[in-house]
Amino acid sequence: MADQPLKNDEYWLEKLTDEEFRICRQHGTEPAFSGQYYNSKVVGQYLCRCCETSLFKSEAKYDSGSGWPSFYQPAIDGVIAERRDIAHGMVRTEVLCENCGSHLGHVFPDGPAPTGLRYCINSASLTLLADGDDIQ
Repeated sequence: MADQPLKNDEYWLEKLTDEEFRICRQHGTEPAFSGQYYNSKVVGQYLCRCCETSLFKSEAKYDSGSGWPSFYQPAIDGVIAERRDIAHGMVRTEVLCENCGSHLGHVFPDGPAPTGLRYCINSASLTLLADGDDIQ
């Protein structure tokens, strides 16, 4: 992860809702088809909910049918960290914000061209910044 000062659970519990904390900091998952961005068509960029790093652009978002926002590539190289996840009897690749370590979701090798990847991301891990809007 990037050189960012460590923030403890107390900090994150003040900044995030209970659901955001469970997903972003405790590696949880929201139910399929329940997140606010799974079906969004808004043009803009998707930021890390915790640190506001730009992670994905709407141009790379597509409907994977999975019930979570899906992207075929990050906004730029180096913003996503990967680690092996063997929880729940599965072998997957977890994706995290490289800047703050926030859990985002998982990446799978069944996405569309040009990358063949499907970044399956929890809406609770993201903030959508629509084109023309400012970060608040």
